[in-house]
Amino acid sequence: MSQPQPRFAKDFWQYYSRRIVLLIIIMQLVAIGLIAGLFFVTGFTSHSLPATLSILGAFCILGAVVSILLYSFISRPLQDMLAAVVHVSGERTATTPPNPNDRQFERSGFKDILQTIYQLASHDNKKVTTSKKASAVEVALNQTSCGFVVLDSRGDIVFSNTPAPVDIDQAGKQKLGLLFPEDDTLEKWLRECEQSSVHAEKTWHRIANKLPDQEGRRLFDVHASYEKGAANEVILAIVDQTANYITSEQDLDFIAFAAHELRGPITVIRGYLDVLQDELGSTLADDQVELFHRLTVSANRLSGYINNILNTSRYDRRHLKMHLTETTAYSIYDMISDDMSMRASAQGRLLTVDIPKDLPTIAADPNSLSEVFGNLVDNAIKYSNEGTAIHVSGSVKGDTVEISVEDHGIGMPGNVVSNLFQKFYRSHRSREAVAGSGIGLYISKAIVESHGGSISVRSEEGLGSTFVVSIPTYQSVADKLRSSDNSNEIFIEQGKDFITNHSMYRG
Repeated sequence: MSQPQPRFAKDFWQYYSRRIVLLIIIMQLVAIGLIAGLFFVTGFTSHSLPATLSILGAFCILGAVVSILLYSFISRPLQDMLAAVVHVSGERTATTPPNPNDRQFERSGFKDILQTIYQLASHDNKKVTTSKKASAVEVALNQTSCGFVVLDSRGDIVFSNTPAPVDIDQAGKQKLGLLFPEDDTLEKWLRECEQSSVHAEKTWHRIANKLPDQEGRRLFDVHASYEKGAANEVILAIVDQTANYITSEQDLDFIAFAAHELRGPITVIRGYLDVLQDELGSTLADDQVELFHRLTVSANRLSGYINNILNTSRYDRRHLKMHLTETTAYSIYDMISDDMSMRASAQGRLLTVDIPKDLPTIAADPNSLSEVFGNLVDNAIKYSNEGTAIHVSGSVKGDTVEISVEDHGIGMPGNVVSNLFQKFYRSHRSREAVAGSGIGLYISKAIVESHGGSISVRSEEGLGSTFVVSIPTYQSVADKLRSSDNSNEIFIEQGKDFITNHSMYRG
């Protein structure tokens, strides 16, 4: 007696589609037969047999087209669902499994069904719920508002509860749907833990699941716990903090829009000031010349604020791309030298600059890096006292060129230094004493790190501060630049470690 051939899930669609097609054909024949019978009873065929046959033929063609379209539309979800089942069952098939992240599935709500199929299969494969006790814990976790994700030693997700921001890729594999900072990713932290830690914990704040212009964007705080050698090596607790963060995000979007609109008028104002100074220069009294200088300084400062805001928006949206060229620190600072001298003079500060022309060349975007230098000098002017000195100097240190900006102003306590490069951060005292947006240093750090460099600060309260920008020499990165068409993308994935203590920050 012959053994019955095994049946596979993928064979069901052929069986099902044949049945449906046969049923459609039968229904079409029945419909045509009823119409023909109706024509015969009413005597319509006696008038013109060719006309009757033409009408019946048209009904056949129209019915076939409509049936095919309806069949294709109605059967598509079942076909996709079956493809997902075939995929997770492990059967060999040439059919590509449906991707639940496709927009068509998100719009129709079919995404949740596909994710459930993949997730149930993943849970079954990983043996997560092997007992009633485990099932009860999973049910309880699914009822919380906090997301929990468990990773094994390979970094694969072995468990995730319902609130966790987890997506399913085309291979049916779960992946964490969060956009970590490019210089501080979860993967980078895990690599560091594997090399040097037995137990470690880390918290990320304000982590988004989508880019700012995408629908359904949420913001999370993520706490990770690492235990080397454990079966479940990494446990992530993910708290949705959108309600707390959304206000500042919306503020940034509005400010960026307003800054973009203001950029044009400010450029016009600066242009008219230059024209008026040129045309009226010989007729202006000394106090009028000083007034024009102050107006120019204020217009340039406002233009700098606008550039900072726009660059912050680009950085947060991962669009801060640059084209790096071989240049010198001296030539970059020379772009803003006159403006910095004018600002310092207008505020009663003594600015000295000592950047040797023969320093090694660096790989830099001149406009962006000049903005960093301008921010640092402008801060030194704002946070130092009238009549004090500000010193800008340059030197070479290993494979980097360092530019330092030193002032002898009010300085900062340790708790301020450790938060200095956060977006919108300003200490209580600085908010009262000095106007500003709190994003100049944030975007300066972003620009410097996008060059593959670092920025650091040393400060003591009442004694002043020294900011140091380190940029790789062109020679040290020339080969990488040539291979990437002088793009700064080779640096974007390189995170910078940081050290905080009572008086210093390095990032």
